[in-house]
Amino acid sequence: MIGLQSNPMNSREGDEQARNLAEAVARCCYGKLVAFLAARTHDVAAAEDALSEAFASALADWPRKGCPANPEAWLLTVARRKMIDAFRGQRREIAGEELQEIADGLGAAALAAEIPNQIPDQRLALMFVCAHPAIDAGIRAPLILQVILGLDAKAIASAFLLSPAAMGKRLGRAKEKIREAGIPFRVPEPEELPSRLDAVLDAVYAAFAEGWSDPGGTDVARRDLTEEAMFLARLVTELLPQEPEALGLLALMLHAEARRRARRREDGEYVPLAEQDPAVWNSQMIDEAETLLLRASALGTLGRYQLEAALQSAHVDRCRTGRANWAEVVRLYDALFALAGSPVVAINRALAIAELHGASAGLDAMPEAAADPRLAEYQPYWAARAELLAKAGTYGEARRAYEIAIGLERDPAVRRFLQMRQSALDGR
Repeated sequence: MIGLQSNPMNSREGDEQARNLAEAVARCCYGKLVAFLAARTHDVAAAEDALSEAFASALADWPRKGCPANPEAWLLTVARRKMIDAFRGQRREIAGEELQEIADGLGAAALAAEIPNQIPDQRLALMFVCAHPAIDAGIRAPLILQVILGLDAKAIASAFLLSPAAMGKRLGRAKEKIREAGIPFRVPEPEELPSRLDAVLDAVYAAFAEGWSDPGGTDVARRDLTEEAMFLARLVTELLPQEPEALGLLALMLHAEARRRARRREDGEYVPLAEQDPAVWNSQMIDEAETLLLRASALGTLGRYQLEAALQSAHVDRCRTGRANWAEVVRLYDALFALAGSPVVAINRALAIAELHGASAGLDAMPEAAADPRLAEYQPYWAARAELLAKAGTYGEARRAYEIAIGLERDPAVRRFLQMRQSALDGR
């Protein structure tokens, strides 16, 4: 919990301090407060609306009256009052017994807000609510991203290849379904877990990937999103210590995060994995990831996240030791492709095959954009294809593939890297 107290201010400095504190609380506590309020009303949208109003009140009050010592409890108290006012305004539409139940639940929220450090963390329960079978399978992961991590519909839509308007409508319908169906806010029984765990793990990984898109760690919101996703992954492993895929996911995320500092040079330029300095990697994270993988493998059930983590482990071993292990990498990609069948896996598998059997074999294994429209707008596909075409000596096609990849890339550092690779083909 964040704690900060200041004297009342009216200055620009006070406005900035209040805004910074509100943003910090939003990043670390948003999902916790939404989960706590929604668990007592079964109305996720109402909890989000009330909390949004509470944050607006904070930006208005804190510069004048000073930042509270317990901002989390302050926001919960204000959001609770906003929800009560909203439900009173709807009293004609809500039955008396239901209204009393809501009032009792929000009364418990008031009690929690009055006792320091007594607001329970129910984010994990809310994650499983969002993954309930009553919720459409295609919207479960986006819903978790929004209600737990506070991502807006536009950011989520980009990740899931939907328009913001369509994503907003689907999220709204899912929240209404939670309220209408009265889905219980609890962690599922063991027999219920298999049908809902995948959506939870996918959402956690999607959140991590969104944060990972800021390799330099300069975007505070994205950096905190990565940290939040790591925290949620640890929560799941603590709840389900015998669930191999949860362990595999955390291992995968730790392996990726361990290399963050090595992905950029001091001048901000992009560094591909093959050129990174292993001495810059976080050895403690790598060791933890390896321990988790061993625990997962001992449980005897193989899954996607374990295979992806095992691939990261193999890449780490090759870069650290200099020992070529491409045959092992290809076998892992074969297993992952058989399990997941995604074009992203196919692309990486083709690159690994090229290392083992040559560029022509890699190109033969590479999926064709004409067969999968998603690849036409996928930068890594064109970058990988360009690399293999260049190695095969097909320089004209390689230049054209690099041109498409450069046009699709949003990160300036990666774009410059691709341009250098393209320039290296000049005269060939």
